[in-house]
Amino acid sequence: MNENLRRMRNIGISAHIDSGKTTLTERILYYCKKIHRIHEVKGKDGGGATMDYMELERERGITITSATTNVTWNEHSINIIDTPGHVDFTIEVERSLRVLDGAILVLCSVGGVQSQTLTVDKQLKRYNVPAIAFVNKLDRIGANPFKVKDQINDKLGRRAALLQVPIGLEDRFQGLVDLVRMKAYYFDGPNGEVVREEEIPPELEDPAWQYREELLDAVSLFSDELTEAILENRVTREMLLRAIRKGTINREFTPVLMGSAYRNKGVQLLLDAVVNYLPDPSEVENIALDLDREEKPVVLKADPTLPCVAYAFKLEEGPYGQLTYIRIYQGSLRKGEELYNTRSKQKFKVGRVVRMHADHMEDIEETGSGDIAALFGVNCASGDTICSPGLNYAMTSIYVPEPVISLAIEASNKLSADRLAKALNRFIREDPTFRVYIDPESKQTIIQGMGELHLDVYVERMKREYRVEVVTGRPQVAYREAITVRADFDYTHKKQTGGAGQFGRVIGYLEPFDGQYEFVNEVRGGHIPREFIPSCDKGFQAMLKKGQLIGSPIIGLRVVLTDGQFHPVDSSDIAFQMAAQGAFKQAYRKARPQILEPIMKVVVETPSEFSGNVFGSLNQRRGIIVSSIEDGSYSRIEAEVPLSEMFGYSTVLRSMTQGQAEFTMEFLKYSRLPAALAEQLMEEHRQKLEAGDKK
Repeated sequence: MNENLRRMRNIGISAHIDSGKTTLTERILYYCKKIHRIHEVKGKDGGGATMDYMELERERGITITSATTNVTWNEHSINIIDTPGHVDFTIEVERSLRVLDGAILVLCSVGGVQSQTLTVDKQLKRYNVPAIAFVNKLDRIGANPFKVKDQINDKLGRRAALLQVPIGLEDRFQGLVDLVRMKAYYFDGPNGEVVREEEIPPELEDPAWQYREELLDAVSLFSDELTEAILENRVTREMLLRAIRKGTINREFTPVLMGSAYRNKGVQLLLDAVVNYLPDPSEVENIALDLDREEKPVVLKADPTLPCVAYAFKLEEGPYGQLTYIRIYQGSLRKGEELYNTRSKQKFKVGRVVRMHADHMEDIEETGSGDIAALFGVNCASGDTICSPGLNYAMTSIYVPEPVISLAIEASNKLSADRLAKALNRFIREDPTFRVYIDPESKQTIIQGMGELHLDVYVERMKREYRVEVVTGRPQVAYREAITVRADFDYTHKKQTGGAGQFGRVIGYLEPFDGQYEFVNEVRGGHIPREFIPSCDKGFQAMLKKGQLIGSPIIGLRVVLTDGQFHPVDSSDIAFQMAAQGAFKQAYRKARPQILEPIMKVVVETPSEFSGNVFGSLNQRRGIIVSSIEDGSYSRIEAEVPLSEMFGYSTVLRSMTQGQAEFTMEFLKYSRLPAALAEQLMEEHRQKLEAGDKK
């Protein structure tokens, strides 16, 4: 096997907000000699973290886009993607995990498993990504890595065991005991760059052996050789490493490491663990679908001599044109080579191949299997598969959540209007969770996204990157309509004018349904010819875009077509579409439709002294408290709250907790809107329609 491939790792760093992902990445870059000076995330040194290269990220001290870099550690090449923690930028995490072979799950030693950790864990499992856990911030008051390890087992359902034990905690945190080597490690020098190996302090001898027993017990399941060695008391370091590696790669075991990235302790040992326990590209199975053979699955081999198969997972519009981030799964790719986009069916020549380091790029001539690189000037979309000519493969796409919040937006002058169109086109291509449409009634441009912060960032980027002066309207909630009872229809569409007329009759019923929409054909005896059945389905689907209550999309509907009638001359595709639309209007009101509103899962983490205020504020917002856990001086409150009540909540929460609380929210479900509010929305819709008619 190719030695370079064996020495390659593709890893992502993901976690809950403020667990220290970007700080950890900064330290990794420093110890791998990629940067020569450490910058802090909320840097006073005018720097800001290397990986947070957007001006907005540096100002806000948060990660907005995932950034890619490549480092070398112990002769191993590691591609690293630093991902955002905010749920609003969840697509950045999804697309990064889609192309990674392993991940570091960072947890705060005080907060432990938090709401966003659960979401990230779900994403890791969705893409079958092996992970090692890193318990960060051991220098903080209240740090307890043992409790965090238990939470990884209980809350995340992983089999986890400690690979290290801390020497002191909080302000007395000095170093770590490594349970594989059974040595103590201290981190000296101005930035912890000198790793000093010592014997284990006498007071930690017993706990260290006790935790080592736990570790051996957990990983002996993955190695018969190790099980025998434990019984005969001849365990070697190599045996233990092999067993941990096997369990981790099979996603049956999660090694737990720890340290404090901010205090420069434990990062080098984490890098050793990445090299020792996470898979190289050849150890991960990747499957493509062969479009020429009815989407038959094909296992891709990380072999540079085979034809190339690559996946475009992220686009970025730079000053020099479109930059396309790709992961190469098979074969190799070199400058000047011809490739084929299997979605657009177009061939293109590779102009420039670059390796990224945050926003800096380094030109390379060629790149091989397992690598992550970027191409310049390639016309493709996020999620496209790129192959050597002759192959017609497609990789499975990423999971894209539905947007939950919309905002009306317009340019304040003609010059800005042209720039706005450019900005919106670029953002849609880059981010699949960002959508734009024109409201047919108000003729307003509506942008949709995953949350207030998400849209906020895009509006800010329009102002800065495109110098667009925009005016934003009130955020709109993505309401839905749904029927509650079964309703029958029997509708005839008849249009007789000179020449050929139109005729179509449809009989059946609408009924509530658990999914989005289903069409069932139960017409027997050829009362509606087979070629017109899809026309009926098309007609019904056209009506789902706008309900009759407030003009919102309709969900949860099954249409059952039982009978009908046709005319040998006057029946046509359009006649049956019109008949279906008429039938829908006839039955919809009888089916007692109701308005549904999006309910968000809101998790607030606050100092316990303010938890009473937080309860009150969530109750005022029609929230239902699901659980409340007090953990030392902090409380974690979980609630289900309608999205319409959550606008501006961050400001309210900050002021009532002296800026110490934080919250996350993600879409949970749709639920019935209370009658009084539904009536109010319907009245507003009626007025809007009347105003439109008068115009």
